[in-house]
Amino acid sequence: MRLNHLVSVVSTILVVLIAGPIGPAAAQQQEKRIALVIGNGAYAKAPLSTAANDGGLIAQTLQAAGFDVSGARDLDGDTLRGTFRDFLKKAEESGPDTVAAIYLAGYGVQYAGENYFIPVDTQLSRDTEIPTEGLRISDYLRQLAALPLKTSVVVLDLAREQPFVPAGSVASGLAMVEPNPKMLIAFNAAPGTVAPDERGAYGVYAQALAEMIRTGGLTLPQLFDRVRLRVNENTKGAQLPWDTRTIESNFMFFDRAPDAPPMAAVDQTLRAKPIRDFGAQEAFAAALDRDTLQAYEDFLAAYPNDPLAKRVRAIVAARREAITWRRTYRVDTPDAYWSYLRRYPRGPHAADARRRLEILAAALEPPPSFTVIDYDVPPPPPDEIVYVDRPVLMFSDPEFDFAPPPPPPVYLLPPPPPDFVVLPPPPPPIGLFYLPRPLFVPIPAYVRPPDYVRPPPNNIIFANIHNTTVINQVINQPPAAPANPAAPVASPPAAGPAVAAPGAPVSAGTAAAVASGAVIGAALPAAALHRAALIRQGKAPVPQSASIATAPPGGFAPRPGVQLQGPRLIRPAAAPAPNSPAPANPAAQRPGQGPGPAVARPAGQGQPGPGAPGGAAPAVQALPVPGTKGLPPAPGVAARPGAASVGQPQPAGRPAPGPGGPAAVRNGPVAPPAGPPAKPQVVAPRPGPAPAVRPEPARPQAPAARLRPAPPVSAPARPPGPPGGAAVERRPPPAAPRIQRPAPPTVARPVPPPVHVAPRMAPPPPPQHAAPRMAPPSAPPRVAPPPPHVAPPRPPAPPRAAPPPRPQGPAKRCPPGAKEC
Repeated sequence: MRLNHLVSVVSTILVVLIAGPIGPAAAQQQEKRIALVIGNGAYAKAPLSTAANDGGLIAQTLQAAGFDVSGARDLDGDTLRGTFRDFLKKAEESGPDTVAAIYLAGYGVQYAGENYFIPVDTQLSRDTEIPTEGLRISDYLRQLAALPLKTSVVVLDLAREQPFVPAGSVASGLAMVEPNPKMLIAFNAAPGTVAPDERGAYGVYAQALAEMIRTGGLTLPQLFDRVRLRVNENTKGAQLPWDTRTIESNFMFFDRAPDAPPMAAVDQTLRAKPIRDFGAQEAFAAALDRDTLQAYEDFLAAYPNDPLAKRVRAIVAARREAITWRRTYRVDTPDAYWSYLRRYPRGPHAADARRRLEILAAALEPPPSFTVIDYDVPPPPPDEIVYVDRPVLMFSDPEFDFAPPPPPPVYLLPPPPPDFVVLPPPPPPIGLFYLPRPLFVPIPAYVRPPDYVRPPPNNIIFANIHNTTVINQVINQPPAAPANPAAPVASPPAAGPAVAAPGAPVSAGTAAAVASGAVIGAALPAAALHRAALIRQGKAPVPQSASIATAPPGGFAPRPGVQLQGPRLIRPAAAPAPNSPAPANPAAQRPGQGPGPAVARPAGQGQPGPGAPGGAAPAVQALPVPGTKGLPPAPGVAARPGAASVGQPQPAGRPAPGPGGPAAVRNGPVAPPAGPPAKPQVVAPRPGPAPAVRPEPARPQAPAARLRPAPPVSAPARPPGPPGGAAVERRPPPAAPRIQRPAPPTVARPVPPPVHVAPRMAPPPPPQHAAPRMAPPSAPPRVAPPPPHVAPPRPPAPPRAAPPPRPQGPAKRCPPGAKEC
């Protein structure tokens, strides 16, 4: 018995000794990782070619790092708000040992010190609509910070040149923010600046972020410092990311194995080394690595005349203005806004300051005396104003003519891995709202997730980040069902054995995951799934974003990069030339298309027919052509309903052409059978000194009326004979003056519809055929006073005036001596 007891005690001790001391990875609790990824690119005004692809790339990289990822693309406002609510609820239920990550790609707008994420269905056109059309990001970040999470990482890939509101009404880029506790916030471009347009299949910032996550062994500060240097290198200085953090933990996306190749580490003595002790190029790289206002100012103090000083001065100008505005917004008093306006009277936030002063019922301009607040930074020198006064601040602006920056030294930024430089574009998404699934590049064998990470459910990528067989035969295979990015898929197709090559070895864990319905790629949020189900059932319409093409017309560039050009400043369309024709038939435009600019139609082009195309779509902020339908008339043209043409005004005081409009006159029986095209050419050269003399091309018989002498305004009361032919023969004789007396103007002006009254000219049927011939001149008579051809028209008035005057009375006198005739 004693021997057995002794054996059991020794066994217990051996088990404890074999287990050894508990390492740090085993000591800490299992870490749960969740993420939300949104890529909005299908904007109607200006689609983004890489936003959805960037979302797919980041979602895939986070899946490999052990995150349970919910992701979607091209969400409308309601679905986007529901998605955020679902994620916050998920984070609340995850517990205190949770790391939450959020990545947003699309358009962001700052307004009054706050940043807003714009959904794809926005109708945003004015600055005052930003709070209602966009999602204020700080509202959701405050809710996230209130949860007992381990760490929060928020990446806003939103600093782009927005196309919604006019430049100058809001500041460009994103507003500087202060992170909540245990949170890191990163921007793809520094506060107040925007990133240029992308050229590659993925954004430069998203690809650099994925590269640094996959490197392994980097803490969050080290990772985002390298992202900043890589983006600045790949864009040749056109884009400079920014981040701010209050991180307390040494969080890492991936660990590196002990046998991993040595990673270049920055000597801490170099970080403490003064900027002036470096050479000019190394000093520039050191200033970018530190990314503080003091570091940039130290560079300018050490190398004021270096070619890179001009670029650094622009960086300092943007950073100083952003810090000044942040301080002003936090104080939020009239003195604070006056202090800002005194420093930056035309600065990026001058409109925000005046809007806030108006709300506070204070003077919009700084008074002679007030209490100037004490900023943490000195006032800007004069050479900085030229940068902050730009409506859109972009470091690639050719107006600045910056010298290209040198590549950073290797000890600050090692070269990228060869297999992660050129990434092919992803296949089309499997359905509506789903993020694209890029081809997964295997993670190096010496890079692995930390041991304490709780594996996410049904995550094939996380379980096979090194397994090239599964990656090539399962993960990178297209789905069994054909992809349709515009089709609502309520239940996505699972990766099944059908997508693997015949006889390919697949691990038991992968087979079990496939059998259980695991999906490759980010899971669709519940709000997006609900929206897709409603569309599938016909209870909700297919969103407009489903039909918007985001890929560039010429395809993607093979390498990541940006367009090295300035911002697309919004300019109003040039005013139309005096002699340039304006569209005369607004009805010929395509449905839903507004009047385009005057230059949309070539000079000298006539009025388009009913089937003619409506012309090019109007440019952003293009001014509509004056005088078009529903708009104010052109200068010098009286606004009248039924006007024949914008470029062919008629004198005021004359009746309108009638309810039929110019089209009725042109297409009705009034048109003569022959010779209309040649005669308008004779009249066209006579635009005349006075507007009344200008002929109307829609009435080709005007030249015939010029043969008649110019009668007075009351000439339309001329008595018409019963036969239509006689009426035409009476044009040359001056019979109208005799009828002028009995027919006062009341008979000439009361009849608006000339074409319909013409048949009343004669009781017998022949006049009906003769009246159409007289109808063409009816339009010129409205130009009555000056033009000689005005008298022949006005056939309608003669019928009513004819019975009283009757000039044939004297001819029927009785002969002398007769009692009755």
